[in-house]
Amino acid sequence: MAAYSALLSQRHIIEQIQLHPCPPICLDQNQVESLTHNLHFFQDFLEGYFCGGSISSKEAADVLESRIADAAHAAEDIIETRIVDQIHGEKMSSHELYYQELEKVIQDMGLIKKELMENKEKNIGIIEDHLHINSSTLGGSSSSPSKRRDAVVGLDDLLNQVMDKLTGEPSNRRIIPIVGMGGIGKTTLARNAYVKFMKHFDIRAWVTISQNYNVREILIEILLCINKAESRETLSAKSEGELGVKVHQSLWGRRYLIVMDDIWSVEVWDKVNLFFPDNGERSRIMITTRLSNVASIGSGGVVMDFLNEDKSWDLLCRYVFEEEDDCPPELEEIGKKIANNCKGLPLSIVVIGGHLAKSKRTREHWEYISENLNSIVNLEDDERCLKVLLLSYRHLPVYLKPCFLYMGVFPENNKIHVSWLVKLWVSEGFLKPINGKSLEVVSREYLEELCDRNLIRVHQRGSNGKIKYCNIHDLVRELCLREAEKEKFLYVRIPHDLNNVPQGVINTQRRIAIHQSTSEPEALYALQSMPLVRSLICEFKGVLPTLDFRLLRVLKAVDKHLYSEEKRQYKYPIEVVFRLFNSRFIAIRVDWRQNPQFPSSVNLLWNLQTLIVKDTVGAVAPSEIWKMTQLRHVEFDELEMPDPPLGGQDNEFVLGNLQTLSVIRSFKCGEEVVTRIPNIEKLKICYVGEFEGCSSYCLDNLCRLRKLESFGCSFLSQSVPNRDDLLQNFILPNSLKKLTLHGTRLYWEDMKTKIGLLPNLQVLKLKASSFVGTEWETVEGQFCNLRYLLISMCGELEWWTTDSSHFPRLEHLVLQQLDKLNEIPSCIGEIPTLQSIELSLCHDDAVISARRILDEQEDFGLRVRVVARDSHLKSLAGPNFQVETCIL
Repeated sequence: MAAYSALLSQRHIIEQIQLHPCPPICLDQNQVESLTHNLHFFQDFLEGYFCGGSISSKEAADVLESRIADAAHAAEDIIETRIVDQIHGEKMSSHELYYQELEKVIQDMGLIKKELMENKEKNIGIIEDHLHINSSTLGGSSSSPSKRRDAVVGLDDLLNQVMDKLTGEPSNRRIIPIVGMGGIGKTTLARNAYVKFMKHFDIRAWVTISQNYNVREILIEILLCINKAESRETLSAKSEGELGVKVHQSLWGRRYLIVMDDIWSVEVWDKVNLFFPDNGERSRIMITTRLSNVASIGSGGVVMDFLNEDKSWDLLCRYVFEEEDDCPPELEEIGKKIANNCKGLPLSIVVIGGHLAKSKRTREHWEYISENLNSIVNLEDDERCLKVLLLSYRHLPVYLKPCFLYMGVFPENNKIHVSWLVKLWVSEGFLKPINGKSLEVVSREYLEELCDRNLIRVHQRGSNGKIKYCNIHDLVRELCLREAEKEKFLYVRIPHDLNNVPQGVINTQRRIAIHQSTSEPEALYALQSMPLVRSLICEFKGVLPTLDFRLLRVLKAVDKHLYSEEKRQYKYPIEVVFRLFNSRFIAIRVDWRQNPQFPSSVNLLWNLQTLIVKDTVGAVAPSEIWKMTQLRHVEFDELEMPDPPLGGQDNEFVLGNLQTLSVIRSFKCGEEVVTRIPNIEKLKICYVGEFEGCSSYCLDNLCRLRKLESFGCSFLSQSVPNRDDLLQNFILPNSLKKLTLHGTRLYWEDMKTKIGLLPNLQVLKLKASSFVGTEWETVEGQFCNLRYLLISMCGELEWWTTDSSHFPRLEHLVLQQLDKLNEIPSCIGEIPTLQSIELSLCHDDAVISARRILDEQEDFGLRVRVVARDSHLKSLAGPNFQVETCIL
C-alpha cells in the first residue's frame, strides 16, 4: 500500500509547512496548488479503485501503483532534502534548480493523471476489481470435504452452544452469527451443526457468499438445495425478483435452516433478508463471518477464539495419527511443541498436520518442522493458509491497509503497547484524517476497526476501557511482512539477513525494522547505505552507529516495556539524535550521568511530534522547547521545564498540539504555562527536594487545563506537603478521567471534597502515602463513574466503611501492601459491575474477606487474584480465586 501511504504522507508534509508558524522553507504557491490537486486526485482514484474499481490485470495494477508512489516519493525527497539542507546551513543548489526539480515531478504527476482520465473515458476496464478472487482459489470450503478436514476436535463446547441456539427458543426466525478470524474454524463448526440436524428441519440450504457475491446466484444455490430436481439452466433464466419469490414460497410454512457461509458485508444480508419468511416455525439462519459488524445482524452469536494447548494437540493428532493414542512416545514432546507453536489457529494446525502425515515420522524431522514452522505452513498445500488470510487483507478499506501492514515492524510474539503504536502511526503520516478528530483518536478508531475485522487481537484493555495491548497471530504477521515487502512499504530483517541483501534493494527502502539485539559489524555496515530511509525501528546492544540518516523521521531504538539489565539497550549520544532535523518521532535511551547537554538548537527539529527519552533523571530542557509547536507527546523519566520566554509573536510559544507531558519535575502551572498548553490531555508531575507550597507552583491553575484527562502527581520530597495548603490550592479540573496521587498525605475524609465529586473520574490510583489515617468512610453521590480503584501502600488504613451504591460502576478493585486493612467491605461484592478484585501482600483477614465475597457473589462472574507472602493462604484457592506466592 505504498502508493496510498505516500500520497497521505506528502499531503501531510505540505500541510505542516503551510501551518507552521516558522516554516523551514517556503513553497511556491502555484506548485503547492498543483501538487495538492494531483495528490487529491490520486487519493480519490485509489480509494475508488480499491472499493470497486481496478485495472484489467494485476501486473498493470502494480505498475500503476508503483508510478504513483514513485511520483509522491520524488516530491517528498525534493522537499525534505531542501528542508534539511536549509537547517544544516549547507551550500544548497539554487532556488531555481529546486523549483525546476519539483516542477518536473508535478509534470510527471500530470502525465499519470492524464493517462488515468483517458483510460477511464475509453472505458478500458480501469473500474473493475482485480482484487476479488474466487474463494475456491483461496482455500475456500469444498462441497465434499474429507472426514479429517471436518474434524470438530476442540469445538465441542461451541458446537453444543450452536445446537442449543438451533433447537431452543424462540419460535420466531432467529439469526445465529459465528464470528472469528480466517482459519479459526467457523465453516467447520457450521458444517458439523448443519449435518447433525438433517431431520430437525424440513428444509436445509447451504450457500457460500464470499467477497464478490451475486444475489441471483445466492438465490439459485438456495433453490437447488431445496429442490434437487430443479435445473440451474431453468433457474438462471429467471429474474432476481422471480427467484426471490420462489425462495419465499418454498420456505413459507416450513421449518428451515439456511447457512450463509463467509459473509463480508451487511449489504448482502439486506438484499436477501426479505426472501426468508418469519412464520413462527423455529426457523434458523446461520451466518459465518470474519467481521464483527456483520455479526451484529444477529444476536447471541458464537465468537470463536484460538484453541488451548490440549485442544491444539488433540487436533494435530487427529490429522497425523487419526487418534491421539497412536502417537509414538518419542514424538509426543516435540509434537506438542509443534501444536503449541501454531498459536491455537486450527487452519495452521490442520495444514501442518497434513504435512506431518505425509512426511517421515522421526524426531529429527519433526524438530526441523518445529524450527521452520511458519515457512512450512505458508508454503504447504499451495499456500492455503496465507491465501485464506489474504482475503481479509484484500477486503480492508484502503485507509486501513497501511495501518495493518505496519504491524509487521513489531517482533514475533510481541505484546504491542497501543500508546506506542498510536504515536508511530501518527508520526508516519499515513493516517487519513477525520474532520474534528485528533490523529490519535483516528488511530484508535482504526485499531478498533482492525480488531473488529479479527486481524488484530485485543490482548488487554486498560482501566479506561481502551485497548492497552494488542497482538497478532504469527501467520497474520507473516502476511504483513510478505505484502509490505512486496509493496515496498516496509522492510523487516534480523541482523544476519542484512549481510545478504543486495545494495540495490536496501538503499531504496524507506521503512526498516531490525529485530534481535546485535552489534554485528556487517549489519552496521549495511545500515550506512540507506539514503532514503525515513523510519528505523531497531534493537541494538553494544556499539550503536552514529549514522547520518539525514531524512529520518522515525527513530525507535528503545522499548520501555522490554528493558532490563539482561537486555540492556544502547544509550544514544544525545547530540547526534538532535541533529536529525527531519524527525517526527524519537524514542531513545541516553546516559544522563555523563551530563550530556540538551542542546538549545533542539527547536531546529521543526516537525518533531513525539520525544521519548529514557534514563533521564536530572534532564533540563532549554527554553527553545517552547518553540517546538508540532510537539504532541513529551515523555521523560524526569524533566525540568523552563518558564516560557516572554514576548514573541502571536502563538509563537503556544504548544497547541501538545497532549502528553511526563514526568515534569517541580512543575509550575503559572498563567504563562496554562495559556501555552491549552490542549494537554495527560500530565505527570513530581516534586523532589524541598516543596515550597502549592501557591509557589500555582497548582490552583490546574483547574484551567480544561482538556486534561489523565493527571499524576508525586511528592517525593522529605518535607511533607502542608494539608491545608493542598486543600486550598490543589484544585483539579472536572475533565479528569484518571488520577494518580503519591505522597500527598491527605486525610481520608478529604476525599469527599477533593476527589469524590469529580464527575468524569473513571480511574483512581492512590499510591504510597497519598492518604493517611485509619478509617475511610465514603458517602453516596460520589465516584459516580469510577471503574478502577487502586489503593497501594497506604499503610495506616484499617477500616473501610462503604456501600455498594457509593461505587455504582466499579469494575476492578486493586489493593496492595495494606498491612492493617482488616477486611474488604462485603457490600463491595454487591456492586453489579464488579469484575475483579486483586490483593497483593495484604493482611490475611482482607484476603479471607475477599474469599467470602466471592462465595456469595460467584454467579456474577467475579474473579479474585491474591499474591501472598507465603503459601498458607493457598488453601483458599479455587475456581475464580487464584493464589500466588511472592518470593521476597
